[in-house]
Amino acid sequence: MDRFLAPNTSEAMAHSHLTENWFTWDQDHPSFNETLVAGCASYQAFNRYLSDSDLLIVPRTRSELQSVLRRYAYDSIHNAISVSRQTLQPGGYSRICGLAEKSIRNVLSKDDNTEVLLALHAPKLASQPASERTISSAGIRI
Repeated sequence: MDRFLAPNTSEAMAHSHLTENWFTWDQDHPSFNETLVAGCASYQAFNRYLSDSDLLIVPRTRSELQSVLRRYAYDSIHNAISVSRQTLQPGGYSRICGLAEKSIRNVLSKDDNTEVLLALHAPKLASQPASERTISSAGIRI
């Protein structure tokens, strides 16, 4: 995880703050802390993807990967909103989603992060020789 979001990044610190103070994090600020929730959501999206706990369809392209990570981030945002005792300001949900999406884009744009993440869950080729994995007019032979 440190490769993508090191412990000193705002996302990692937000995640740490929220998880360590899950029952009181929303009381630390006079209004709903959108930046904190967005940073934590981005961190949790990458963490969830890396753990492969519920990845059903493996992304093959950057846009598919970004879509999976956004969906994971939205789940995290919804969880934080549901436990918060603070009211979202008008437009707050859109701002939180936008901040989380920007963080995800930044991580994917850095170095070869996209390629590494795509390769992480890519299907492994069978250990059969290529000559045995052919498609013929009679169908697929494996």
